[in-house]
This record gives sequence, C-alpha cells and structure tokens, in this order.
Amino acid sequence: MCSFLDFKRQISEIFYQKLFKLNFKKFLIKSIVSGSQSFLSISISRHCIFANMNYDVVVIGGGAAGFFTAINLAKQNQELSVVIVERGAQVLEKVKISGGGRCNVTHAIFEPKPLTENYPRGQRELLGPFHTFLSGDTIAWFEERGVPLKIEDDGRMFPESNSSQTIIDCFLEEAKIYNVEIKTKWPVINIENEGNNWKLQSKNEKLNCKVVVVATGSNPKMLSLLQNKGIAITRAVPSLFTFNIKDKRINELAGLSTLAEVSLEIPAELNAKKKAYLNQNLKYISGPVLITHWGMSGPGILKLSAWGARILNELDYKFNLCVNWLPDFESEVLHEQLRDYKVELAKQTLHKWSPFDLPKRLWQNLLNASGVNHEKKWADITKIDIENLVKQLQNGIFQVDGKSTFKEEFVTAGGVNLKEIDFKTYQSKQHTNLYLVGEVLDIDAVTGGFNFQSAWTGGFIAANAIANNF
Repeated sequence: MCSFLDFKRQISEIFYQKLFKLNFKKFLIKSIVSGSQSFLSISISRHCIFANMNYDVVVIGGGAAGFFTAINLAKQNQELSVVIVERGAQVLEKVKISGGGRCNVTHAIFEPKPLTENYPRGQRELLGPFHTFLSGDTIAWFEERGVPLKIEDDGRMFPESNSSQTIIDCFLEEAKIYNVEIKTKWPVINIENEGNNWKLQSKNEKLNCKVVVVATGSNPKMLSLLQNKGIAITRAVPSLFTFNIKDKRINELAGLSTLAEVSLEIPAELNAKKKAYLNQNLKYISGPVLITHWGMSGPGILKLSAWGARILNELDYKFNLCVNWLPDFESEVLHEQLRDYKVELAKQTLHKWSPFDLPKRLWQNLLNASGVNHEKKWADITKIDIENLVKQLQNGIFQVDGKSTFKEEFVTAGGVNLKEIDFKTYQSKQHTNLYLVGEVLDIDAVTGGFNFQSAWTGGFIAANAIANNF
C-alpha cells in the first residue's frame, strides 16, 4: 500500500495541469485509509470526478433565499464548507428578471406589524422574524457591500443602478469571498437522513452533509420529496396573476392605467367562513389598475389575486369583479357632482371632456355602457342617466374568465405548512439540521418587494442558527 504522500504525488502528476487548463476553481483531495480500503473524495466547483463528496452545509436552490442563507452563513463561520446546488443552468434567474429587470429588493416599511399586513399567508408567523431582520436591515446589508438602494414614490426599493445585475454581482462576489461553492445543473432527486446527517443524490453524484437548507421555491419535485419525509405540504396555487376579461368597456384601452377600487362579487355558493374571509380581505382594495390586451392587471388586481388566491382557484378563475373607477367619491357626493355639471357645463357635449380626471377614452366607453347618448349635452341628461352613470363609474361588474400568469410575476400560495417550522431558527420541527427558507414555505405577499424581504429575513435567521450550532 502506498503512503499518503506517494498517493498525493501520483494524483498530482496525472491531474494537476489538466485541471488548471480547464479553469477549475478548486482541487481538493482527501485520502482516508482504513485497513486495505481507500476512500477518495475530489471536490471541484461545478465539476466532479468521483461521485461522493462531503460538506458541512448544502443549500438546495440557487435563488434569492438560497444565496442569502449561504453567504451569510459562510461569513459568520468561515470554517464551514458550504455549497449551493441549483437544478438549472444559471443561478439567481428570478432575481435577474424581477421588477422588470431592476429587482424590487424590499419595501420602505420599517415596522414589523405594518410589514406583515402585506402577506396573505405568513402574516402571523413573520411578526417575530421581522423583529430580527427587517427592511432597514436589508438596506444596511446591501449598503455595507457597496449596493445603495433607493425608495420610489410607492415605497418600492430598488438598487440605485436600476439593474438587477447589481444584486446578482453582489451575491456572486460574496460567495467568492467566503468560498461558497456553486454547482449548477444539479437537480436533487433524493434526500435521506441518517441520524443527524444527510445524503443528497443527483443523477450522477452524491453529497453528504451535516445540514441541509431547502430554498427551492415552489418546485413540485422538492415538495414531493419533503412530503415523503413526513412534512405536511399545502397544495400550491398561483398567487399573483392578471384577470382575463373580454368587455367592450375596456376594448382598445390596453396600456391605460388609473387608480381604482376593486372587489370580488361574493358567489352565493361559498360557505359562510369563506364569505367572511372575502368580506374582510377582498373588499375595497385600492390601487392602480392597468388595462391589458387580456383584461386587467396592475397593483390593485395583483393584490386582489394574492389575497384571494385559494378561493379564486376554487372558483376556477371564473367570477365577477366589481370596479369603482372613482374611489375618492361617496355615492351621494358623486350624484350631486353630476347634477352640478348639468348646470355648470350645460352647453357642453358629454363625450368631449372627461370629468373627475378619468382617462378620456375610458370615460367615453363608460358613457356608452351606461346607455347615455354621448352626443347629449350636459343640460339634457336625465335622472335615470345620472343613475346609470354612477353605476358604471362606481359599481361596474366585469366577468373574469381565467387568469394570466407571467414568469416575472410568478408567485405561489402553498408549500411547506407553516406549522412545520420553528420561526426562531427556520428549522423543521420534525427533522434536526433541516432548514427551509423562501418560497418553499407557504408564505407569499402582494407585489412590491415583500416576497424578497421574506427571503432575506428567513435566510439571515437560518444562517445565524446554523452558524451557532457548529
């Protein structure tokens, strides 16, 4: 049997130059000799020669939550070997396309309780974690790494560069500084635990580790693997989506945006509990409504889709949407204002001028829908005309028939049941050394940077917990 030095020399002679010609980042050889048997483990970032490698921590998922966990952990305990495994060819893909390529990093709400109110699922569970790592902590974290953020008028926060690549470059640089390995095209097809240790299997490779962090988003294969481990899973359904509507009132108005108030007309077939939920959460949601080629989108619609995700799925995305185009007016005040216009604008034709700062084309379509001859002069409108106008302006009913979900907005309601998680550490209550962060959990939020904030918070807390346990 050759000595370790002889063995190392032989390996070096065979592989040294070839490895560096291929620009591999790391070359690690460990030889463990027991009796007449040898065990060889060779670990090379993104590549492997033999199929069995050992790490302290494996993070499954190369997205926002996975990276934030890995780099914070590696910084806190630089003795640990940490690897991110990603099933796709690229990491941080969702970060790249988020916010129209600008990356809506967080939201300018700096108190835990108000921040939780933007989470249809996870509102109660996130209160404690937000006391540990909040939006202000996110801002400080990025600024410490040379990535200043800016606040826009609606509270959303983006990097000053207006480019998601700034966030990606920051994460990749941090991973490089703290020796976090990255393995792409590494789908996890099986996960097993032996005592407090874990074994992960891909197509051609196995990893052994002490700690596993699952940050795979709503990937159904991973949710299935977790379910096989006895972890309760809540069925995933889309959470942020636009409404498909075909209606002459919004025909040829694609691209038009205006502030409105939207609500769901409560179907009679729902039970009392669901009706109560809708009355509490899906009544009078205000925000910009964007008319699209498919129907309606914009923050107001997306917020409604988030809070109503499960019930709207149950309804097969067929329901009636109530739209109040003038949410700042009480009904009686609006009636009075129209009667005043009848006098003040007596000689003007209705369609030539849009009152109430409504987009002109929308006003004209609503006039037509109300049955009022748009060639009429204000002096000639009747009491019935006013009633019909008020109805279209403040209680327009639009039939929704389906949804549209776009990749950059894709968020789901569902995932690991929140009762499975200790939110002081983000560790599984059932399995030691198994942590779950990000959208793999049944946590989701309205649009505006809130989903990313949940990812940063969970990743930071999990990293602290893991670092303190080694």
